[in-house]
Amino acid sequence: MVLLENEAFLSELTRLFQKGRNSGSMYLTMKRYDGRTKPKPKPSNVPVSPSMQVNEFKCLIKAKLGNKKLTTVVSAKDVNKFQLAYANLLKGNMDGLKKKDKKKIISKSKATQ
Repeated sequence: MVLLENEAFLSELTRLFQKGRNSGSMYLTMKRYDGRTKPKPKPSNVPVSPSMQVNEFKCLIKAKLGNKKLTTVVSAKDVNKFQLAYANLLKGNMDGLKKKDKKKIISKSKATQ
């Protein structure tokens, strides 16, 4: 997995979308990230030290196409700027999606009844 800066991630993501037009599925994941690489210890009676507390959460974004994996971490102050660029990139590259066939949906629902 490659950890990239935000702008480099967006440019590599554009390249992945171009590759993905011809082959395979692309998976995009976005989740909250606290900056730790180790899991939290189980709660116990031991007091939590101030160094273990997190001041600011970040956003971890992953993209995967085949064996190629990209990752970036967006800080809270950069979220708005990154989100605008990310949304524009998604709008521009998600034009090849297929619509669901309504006939199949209707026939499946009748068969289950």
